[in-house]
Amino acid sequence: MNITVSGEKKEVADGITVLSLIEQENVETPQYVTVSVNEEFIDSDAFDTYTLKEGDEVEFLYFMGGGR
Repeated sequence: MNITVSGEKKEVADGITVLSLIEQENVETPQYVTVSVNEEFIDSDAFDTYTLKEGDEVEFLYFMGGGR
């Protein structure tokens, strides 16, 4: 099936979960990534059960601290 990951169209296996996509995409520091699917945030506890669908748009977001 086809989805969009961080603005790039990708072909992935049917029924892929968010967790499997994180692993497939070699996301750095997966324990700190926030994931949105179709502009809705997915709870990290659901990464292993949330199944992506044809046409979904997935973004990996990192919130960084710092500054003064």
